[in-house]
Amino acid sequence: MQLAERAPEDRPYTIVNFVASADGRATFAGRSGQLGDDGDHAMFHGLRSTVDAVMAGTGTLRSERYGRLIADPQVRQERQQRGLRPEPLACTVTRRGDVPLDVPLFEQRESEIVIFAPGELELGGVGANVEVVELDPGELTLVTVMRHLRAHHDVRLLLCEGGPTLFGSMIQEQVVDELFLTIAPKLTGGGSGPTVTSGPELPELAQLSIVWALERAGSLYLRYAFSSS
Repeated sequence: MQLAERAPEDRPYTIVNFVASADGRATFAGRSGQLGDDGDHAMFHGLRSTVDAVMAGTGTLRSERYGRLIADPQVRQERQQRGLRPEPLACTVTRRGDVPLDVPLFEQRESEIVIFAPGELELGGVGANVEVVELDPGELTLVTVMRHLRAHHDVRLLLCEGGPTLFGSMIQEQVVDELFLTIAPKLTGGGSGPTVTSGPELPELAQLSIVWALERAGSLYLRYAFSSS
């Protein structure tokens, strides 16, 4: 995929990746891991290997215990051969200054992380290379975040891995281009787990068009483009 070439001048081309149960839940027992299988994991790591940056909400960083984004040295080398940095830039947005600095991602000296926040953050004990971009609360929008990533970090292809609140906000602000959605042949049977989006209802339905649909071992792999893209 040469999706980076589709990036507009003012923001990255943005793709989102989720797995959901057949009854529509994005998590089971608070995490997404049990929903996926080896095919979904291959999709997850394959998308990471192609992008300039990976964005995740602070709740997702915490619940999924994020670590190093590219663990395989061969994949890091292949990225460099394609002109990419060895690992994607990690980025997150916080409105309350509540960032899970205890997750392994922040302990990795090789990690480069950008945090968008409404004020200063205390980063004592963090081993990673962390940049905090302070924005006035009124300017702390995803449109502003995307413009900063494009202008200051040359992020042309961005992967969002959730969570549902962040994805919902991206749809509201119309800064997402494609959705990669794995439907797992599993049922949660209810519970309080979120769907792939949460937040205020849109003023009108967002329209998607199918790019491709695949099936493997009972799982469905769906790739959608947002019609406004």
